[in-house]
Amino acid sequence: MGTSTLLLYSSGILSLSRILLNNLVKKSTAFSPKHLHTSTGIITRCPLQLKLRKIKNEVKWQAVLSYKDTSIKLEDPSQVEGCVSKAQNMLAGDGVGICDDLITLEIMSANVCDLTLIDLPGIARVPVQGQPEDIGDKIKNLIRRFIEKNETINLVVVPCNVDIATTEALKMAQEADPEGRRTLAILTKPDLIDKGTEKIILKIVRNQVIPLSKGYIVVKCRGQRQIEDGTSLEQAIQEEIGFFKNHEFFRCLLQEEKASVNCLATKLTQDLVDHIKKSLPLLADEINKQLRNSRAELNHYHKVSPPLETENLKEFFIGIMIKFNEKINRMASGAAGYRDNLFVQLNSEFKQWKEQLDCTKSSFHQVVQDVVDDYDLKYRGRELPGFSDYNVFEMVVQRLVIELKEPAIDRLRVIREIIQEQFLDVSEKCFPIYPHLQNVAMNKIEDIQLKQEAKVEQRLMEQFEMEKLLYTQDEIYFKTLNEIHSSGELASEDRYPGLESRNKYPEMLKAYYEIVVQRLADQVPMLIRYFMLKESAHLLCTEMLGLTDCANIAEVLREESDISRRRIITQARIERLTIAQKKLRNFI
Repeated sequence: MGTSTLLLYSSGILSLSRILLNNLVKKSTAFSPKHLHTSTGIITRCPLQLKLRKIKNEVKWQAVLSYKDTSIKLEDPSQVEGCVSKAQNMLAGDGVGICDDLITLEIMSANVCDLTLIDLPGIARVPVQGQPEDIGDKIKNLIRRFIEKNETINLVVVPCNVDIATTEALKMAQEADPEGRRTLAILTKPDLIDKGTEKIILKIVRNQVIPLSKGYIVVKCRGQRQIEDGTSLEQAIQEEIGFFKNHEFFRCLLQEEKASVNCLATKLTQDLVDHIKKSLPLLADEINKQLRNSRAELNHYHKVSPPLETENLKEFFIGIMIKFNEKINRMASGAAGYRDNLFVQLNSEFKQWKEQLDCTKSSFHQVVQDVVDDYDLKYRGRELPGFSDYNVFEMVVQRLVIELKEPAIDRLRVIREIIQEQFLDVSEKCFPIYPHLQNVAMNKIEDIQLKQEAKVEQRLMEQFEMEKLLYTQDEIYFKTLNEIHSSGELASEDRYPGLESRNKYPEMLKAYYEIVVQRLADQVPMLIRYFMLKESAHLLCTEMLGLTDCANIAEVLREESDISRRRIITQARIERLTIAQKKLRNFI
């Protein structure tokens, strides 16, 4: 039973709802009469786990009391009460408060049965001095934490001299275990019942009042007088058996094995064995499931975490750098079908740039028309009437084209932010647990993007300076002019003198502006794409791969502390689950 009890503990615990531990120790010298006494108020203020371990050696008795990070070895039973009381005061404070923290008392002796028990605080209805007003709710919540587990057997202790139907402890057990398959009721104080109520107790014990699958057992605990008189546990057990043998109504319960501490210990042991048998297959499935999930989690950490061996660090680092570069290059290539296709966003921005250029056509045409209409009044120089100065119209075109420079620079900055954000997102996904490497990548991305932005801005400035030259190939010019020509007469190199009439200027300049718009609609995106995306990606990949020659790769690959902690926890969990799995195989 020792191994079985341990396995039950690893999956759950055998819960007690308030039974005196000395009545379960049986022949153990764990608690002598002078070391356990009855009391008023809350005796158990923290969940107290009693792990009884039957050992076959010369050790008469030994125990270990543990709570939180504290572990105390006990060599004498007389130390138990004081140490438990001290532990409760440390966890719940001096007084009558309660605490959820578990205290474990493991007793090893040749004179105990293998059982793991939990003693829980009794239900308080009215707070006494020093207790919070919600002490009752706190105790109930604490009890529910244990009794609601399907792996537990719940013992409900009810005095014989109270109405069992109104017992709050039994009500809580029924709520947690509606079918009563995990609940065993223990009736105490059979010597204190009123005369004439014995038959009612018999009906209850025989499961005729409130049926429970595990039924009821009656025990007679030592009274305070027996403790004060120094009655030993063995003597108390004999007196208990004598009480039931000589009782007019209850002697039959001994024959039915429904009375005495001895019957209770035997039934608990058997019920525990049966419960373990039923729980083992489910427990094995749960352990296997947790083990698979934990191994998958650890495998994920192994994939992204650096190796512990220093000689393998560089190879690992090169591997993650290659993956990073592959994603950056794939993003810069603009190939279709990738979720991280940056060109979807860039094309949208370039389309808006083209629309912005097209919107300027109407204002350009109007300005040119106004200049033509008002030329003699506002712009005429030394030329004779009817003649026009080419420089006047050249300056108008130059001025209006230069006004497009700022919108182009603004578009550059918008696209730079988009590309930089996408590059940073790649670094976060590729280096999720390396804050230092993420920081290095972020600095390089920002630095490269700023330098490339300055380079593109300079190229755009040069582009708009060139636009002041008002130039295009004659063939291209005449082709565009003919496309927008309103009359049926086509313009060409040998017929262009006929176009010199001033009323033809708006149409001629409109054709040239179409060429400028088309040139800028293509040239600005090409400059941005090449320098901000293609060349930036190449520079970034080169600099990141250059980190592989870094002297301190271990520092660059320093993990986030929380990830490292979770990996250690996962590894420890796998080790525990593996041990549990091996032990279970001996019983299934």
